[in-house]
Amino acid sequence: MTQDDPRPDRAGADATPDDVLAFWLDEVGPPGWYVRDDALDAAIRRRFRSAWDQAATLAPRWSATPQGALAALILTDQFPRNMFRNDDPRAFATDPLALDLAQAALDAGHDLATPEPQRQFFYLPFEHSEDLAHQHRAVALFAERMPGENLRHAELHRDTIAAFGRFPWRNAALGRASTAAEQAVLEAGGYGALVSGKLSLADAAQPMPRLG
Repeated sequence: MTQDDPRPDRAGADATPDDVLAFWLDEVGPPGWYVRDDALDAAIRRRFRSAWDQAATLAPRWSATPQGALAALILTDQFPRNMFRNDDPRAFATDPLALDLAQAALDAGHDLATPEPQRQFFYLPFEHSEDLAHQHRAVALFAERMPGENLRHAELHRDTIAAFGRFPWRNAALGRASTAAEQAVLEAGGYGALVSGKLSLADAAQPMPRLG
């Protein structure tokens, strides 16, 4: 897949849940879901940016079925992270919508009607939240409904929020000043350093400052 991909753009009002799922599940597939690839990011922007711009209207409309809900969550939670990455606040702009959609999908049982590995996308909006209660929810969901490597990532996200109250690697995009402890995490390699074990949150984190 290249930025010169000649396939027609199915963006905007023409995009369907089937378009999203065929692209993300079949064309990209699990090996490409978490690999940084500029050409893939460009393809998502070209084919689905307009749909993302209309997500507040499109995503709830899609979400009546398990497959539609899955497509809506990919559109609102995963695609912006590819399209904009961590240096652009738009990467997180539809997170609140994704959380609402994920909760509704869980209430409807759509996650359990969806096979692995794509079931994970019903739980990632909780993992991406900077609210500790949502983080605990993500860990519980992965532990109970999709144990495996995803659980370790959920636990690392939870522990980061428990330590800092936010994700340090979003600070620059969101115009937030980093604390000394957060800066140490960023300089050590951010989330990648936590995953590799190069950095321990127990060593990096300092007590949260008291405000007021």
